[in-house]
Amino acid sequence: MRAARETGVVRDNREIAPGIFAMRLAAPSAGEARPGQFFSLYCADASRLLPRPISLCRIDADEVTMVYRVAGAGTAEFSALKEGDSLEYLGPLGNGFPIGEGHALLLGGGIGLPPLLELARRLPGPVTVAAGYRGPDLFLLEDFAEYAEVLVATEDGSAGTRGNVLDAVRAAGKNYDVIYACGPTPMLRAVKAFAEEEGVPAWLSLEERMACGMGACLGCVTGTVKEDSHSRVNNARVCRDGPVFSAEEVLL
Repeated sequence: MRAARETGVVRDNREIAPGIFAMRLAAPSAGEARPGQFFSLYCADASRLLPRPISLCRIDADEVTMVYRVAGAGTAEFSALKEGDSLEYLGPLGNGFPIGEGHALLLGGGIGLPPLLELARRLPGPVTVAAGYRGPDLFLLEDFAEYAEVLVATEDGSAGTRGNVLDAVRAAGKNYDVIYACGPTPMLRAVKAFAEEEGVPAWLSLEERMACGMGACLGCVTGTVKEDSHSRVNNARVCRDGPVFSAEEVLL
């Protein structure tokens, strides 16, 4: 984990779906990052003291791609950045996904999809991605299709299976050796139960509000079966101990 801020340079920043942007950032520490980790981005506006954690969608030797949703003043500021603009960040941060063997199932809901793309690129075995969306704005599908079989689920039935990602997986009727998921807590809770039913190991990337991004403030704790060495209770810090956890370890 990098403890000092660094400065990256924006190479591209474009809207790929309504309110969702993909930013390519030339970053000195890009090559150190692993699937499932994140960067904490600092706003130029000094009134916004806390950095914004953004997952890494694609990792290359000298740059990372981050796909993010505009959800407030900070991400709105990022969406206005142009090619050549500078951006301060801290990272890579957190623990990423372990690389498993066999047929992998990746499940992502909405903005939980981006951190799964780099994982799909690096997994050695067959990969199936179940991508869940609210409606017809199916961002990143072409990117995932380069590395995996893609199943689509939409809440409104506008594409793929009507319902959620597990509805699409059950409709496909296949077996898998390892499961990876990222998305809102209700989805991850359902994935955890599904993995237990199937007897398959699963790794979950939690979405949680973060403040410091380094585990010092205890603002992003989640319940686990293990005792945290820092707080001496059965909690883990999502930013430092996660965001990726074994489904057996985390309590949802």
